[in-house]
Amino acid sequence: MQAAALRRHLLDQYHISPSSSAAIAAFRSAAQPALGPQGLGGADGARYMSARAPAVKGAGHLVRKGTGGRSSVSGIVATVFGATGFLGRYVVQQLAKMGSQVLVPFRGGEDSHRHLKLMGDLGQIVPMNYNPRDVNSIKTAVAKSNVVINLIGREFETRNYGFEEVNHQMAEQLATISKEHGGIVRFIQVSALGASASSPSRLLRAKAAGEESVLKEFPEATIMRPATLIGTEDRILNRWAMYAKNWGFLPLVGGGSTKIQPVYVVDVAAAIVNSLKDDGTSMGKTYELGGPDVYTIRDLAELMFETIREYPRYVNLPFPIARAIASPREMLLNKVPFPLPTPSNFNLDQINALSVDNLVSENALSFADLEIKPHKLKGYPTEFLVCYRKGGPSFGSTVSEKMGSADVAPRF
Repeated sequence: MQAAALRRHLLDQYHISPSSSAAIAAFRSAAQPALGPQGLGGADGARYMSARAPAVKGAGHLVRKGTGGRSSVSGIVATVFGATGFLGRYVVQQLAKMGSQVLVPFRGGEDSHRHLKLMGDLGQIVPMNYNPRDVNSIKTAVAKSNVVINLIGREFETRNYGFEEVNHQMAEQLATISKEHGGIVRFIQVSALGASASSPSRLLRAKAAGEESVLKEFPEATIMRPATLIGTEDRILNRWAMYAKNWGFLPLVGGGSTKIQPVYVVDVAAAIVNSLKDDGTSMGKTYELGGPDVYTIRDLAELMFETIREYPRYVNLPFPIARAIASPREMLLNKVPFPLPTPSNFNLDQINALSVDNLVSENALSFADLEIKPHKLKGYPTEFLVCYRKGGPSFGSTVSEKMGSADVAPRF
């Protein structure tokens, strides 16, 4: 009633006949598809309107706005469980830079998620305190989301959390809640390369059980199996370099002959985000994400020593001796009234995992199926190790080479 009265008032004030107003309205409705935001037309208008078109099935028919940067709207509202971890920060960054809103459930202190808030536009990174054992807390975290990504994982057991609960039961619970939600169009479960019910590693057996439970509860889920992750905050090269700096040598379990396929963490994050951009072809599928090169443990250690510019010194540890060194923590874990130190180089479950090679399967879906070319490790992906050089980032043979060059001024 009020809208009709206001319309009559405007028509009388500006002496516009009803037939003329109807013609203007018809013209506007006809011209609207050619207009972008702020009245843009032509090429700019077409560009904006194409970005505002409904998204494809893979993103759940979401409405996108903008040109694709961090200030755009991708239409994705993603809850990323495990976002405060190593891989999590890179997944959040990839989502945020395309204009997605990212909900970050955390169970630590207020500083645990602080570094993530800078990765997106104002208000796009939303931290939420939650309890992984509280169903209502999880439901609150996914209430307004259309995408759920599960990065929760633990490579060692503690007094409070075991492999089975963290890697299997929590994944199953998230998949169940996401399916009951009704509005979750994509569920990404990040597992681990080598996950199998027959693996000598309890972690990998729990990961395999988690995959099976997720697909049972949410058949459209996408499973990602990344190999050993390499990057600035990794838990392999950093630990090796620190150990070598402190003790002057590096222990190699089983002589370092186990073959692995380490992968740059940024490539894995890009694969996760690319699976959300497709037309739904990745739904219900499993991808094995390994790097372009196969390394033995010794080869990877050689790369580490080369980067930190230290002479490589090794101590070969047969598997029985390595297990004997790592076993006391596992035996005492739930028998002493205080928490035990975090295992670093001597983790019994990782030692068991190293007893077999861990490579991408021959016919498995991989990076190529997600239109990604993974980086080689030698170079930029391992450049962070320069912080371990005893004479600073420029310490080593490169200094001598530069001093012998005419491009470098002599020092006095």
